[in-house]
Amino acid sequence: MISPISIVIPAKNEEKSITRLVSQLVRIECVAEVIIVDDGSSDSTRQKALEAGARVISHPYSKGNGAAIKTGAMAASSEWILFMDADGQHRPQDIPKLIERVVEGYDMVVGARSRDGQASAGRAFANNVYNRLASYMVGQKVDDLTSGFRLVNAEKFREFLYLYPNGFSYPTTSTMAFFRAGYSVGYQDVTVPGREGKSHIKPVQDGIRFLLIIFKIGTLYSPLKIFFPVSLLFFMTGIVYYGYTFMISGRFTNMSALLLTTSVVVFLIGLVSEQVTQLMYKQTPAESSLYRKRQE
Repeated sequence: MISPISIVIPAKNEEKSITRLVSQLVRIECVAEVIIVDDGSSDSTRQKALEAGARVISHPYSKGNGAAIKTGAMAASSEWILFMDADGQHRPQDIPKLIERVVEGYDMVVGARSRDGQASAGRAFANNVYNRLASYMVGQKVDDLTSGFRLVNAEKFREFLYLYPNGFSYPTTSTMAFFRAGYSVGYQDVTVPGREGKSHIKPVQDGIRFLLIIFKIGTLYSPLKIFFPVSLLFFMTGIVYYGYTFMISGRFTNMSALLLTTSVVVFLIGLVSEQVTQLMYKQTPAESSLYRKRQE
């Protein structure tokens, strides 16, 4: 059994669900504190959270889900932090399941949603694409890359605060960062009911953002796994096109030269990106000291 955990919940205009959620969480024996990060709410989210027994930290304006997560992570006092949503989609009764998995030796355990637990068919399809890509990148099966319901080792999670974006893609970034650092990541199947209140997801804007996440996954973990296949594609196309033009007209064309040159450039970009990624995950002594001081 692990020590009592801190629960961090980013919340923006979640007055409909926050009271019931916090009331349930504060009664759980293994919970040391419930931290609600009020991300610039314009309703009574803050007041209702306080009345229900939570510790509330407020942003003066909305900074984003990821920014709220970082604020909560720095404020948490426990060795383990559980992140969950304020909209009622993550059930308090699933928390012991995540704790049981952590006891097995994991540094992060993610609550994995089934297809039925996805908000829509489009979201389910997109998440399936992300999971498959992430599995290819890390060489391990990734059951749910984007779930925000996760129990993490606080110290290890804080190592990568500088990598986490202020938007909604912190789950993706944290998962890939843990894999990249060699930490253990596990998954636990959970039931996800429908959310309460209005979703903050914007289909078109967030759809484009999710496409960018696909490329971000590659650059976060191992850029060469993305750049090398692309480079190889250009190279093979250039060779095939050269063979075709040589047989037809007996010459080496500018297009063949362009394709072969592009393959070399793409490969070199991937090589440089790989080195940059190595540096990104190298924590300096000053950073380690800063995180320890924040914990104290």
